[in-house]
Amino acid sequence: MKLAIISHTEHYQDLNGTIVGWGPTISEFNHLAPHFETIYHIAFLHPATPPPSSLPYTANNIIFVPLKPSGGASIKDKIAIVTQMPACLKIIADTLKKVDVFQVRTPTGIGVYLIPYLTLFSKKKGWYKYAGNWKQENAPLGYALQRWFLKKQNRKVTINGAWPDQPEHCYTFENPCLTAAEREEGTTVIESKQYLAPHSFCFVGRLEDAKGVQRILSAIEGLEDPSFIKEVHFIGDGPKLPDYKKQAKRSTVPIYFHGFLKREAVFDIYKKSSFLLLPSTASEGFPKVIAEGMNFGCIPIVSNVSSIGHYINKDNGYIVSPTISEKLKQVFKEIKETSPVALKLKAKNGYDTAATFTFAHYNKRIIHDILELEKPYHRKK
Repeated sequence: MKLAIISHTEHYQDLNGTIVGWGPTISEFNHLAPHFETIYHIAFLHPATPPPSSLPYTANNIIFVPLKPSGGASIKDKIAIVTQMPACLKIIADTLKKVDVFQVRTPTGIGVYLIPYLTLFSKKKGWYKYAGNWKQENAPLGYALQRWFLKKQNRKVTINGAWPDQPEHCYTFENPCLTAAEREEGTTVIESKQYLAPHSFCFVGRLEDAKGVQRILSAIEGLEDPSFIKEVHFIGDGPKLPDYKKQAKRSTVPIYFHGFLKREAVFDIYKKSSFLLLPSTASEGFPKVIAEGMNFGCIPIVSNVSSIGHYINKDNGYIVSPTISEKLKQVFKEIKETSPVALKLKAKNGYDTAATFTFAHYNKRIIHDILELEKPYHRKK
């Protein structure tokens, strides 16, 4: 069986001429590849230097099909989605002729016309992955339209979270991010952690107010006694980084900004941290970093955006609700008063929660629940 995947995943060419892309997505495809004869990945190729979080395809049966980048915040960017539509649709149509099934990853700028196009003009078997907040209120028009299209068509859709009113063709799916070896390593890491103060905290994601960076810094700055915090690590980048660094200098707590890091380096910080901070108000689906952190014993301190509250509760973490710095300060004080034994129990519960976020679990569900195959295909090496 041959698969076409259509996404907005950013790709680049490194100094050696190798095509690389956004690491979490590329890892997902590398693990899915053995179950298909060929995977064609249609996505955007950018002329910029790739960030450290980028990864190459390690599976030799994945063929990258480049699209000219389109979409963005400006009016010019949005106009480019329309002007590039004919060329984009031709590439997609030509690629679909080569495959048995497709997956479209939404929401994305081209999804506004691609979902109706496939619904009306293609009989090819396929499914959609909606990676955003399925219940986002006041969603941008493009996102809202794509959600509406997905609710009204017959192909299967995978979404984040389990909702009382979700249509029958919409399937609750976890975002895969862990290997079997990483799961095994996680048990060893958690057993070695003592959860004794002072604690190390980490944040992984875009550095912006919506993700909670400002709330974290303000909450730490407002603590009367921050001695229970050993250090805070911020992994990621964003335009407000200079402002965040300036604010961090006012704190007595050591705060480190690492920029983008490779997957292994991010995991090393998880391993030495007791808590993962993500008090976000951004439009999240379910951020993979939460599952990754829990796998290595990071107790999540998160908001209740989208499906996050479907997985995180008082038994395995902390919900910052309302999502403001004052509430985060209360969570910090609660942590300070909680015994190491109780914290370790939360961490172990979090590790158990992360069990469904493995690549193996995801692939099995794609084969059986989405493609409805009796036996999975295993490509010969």
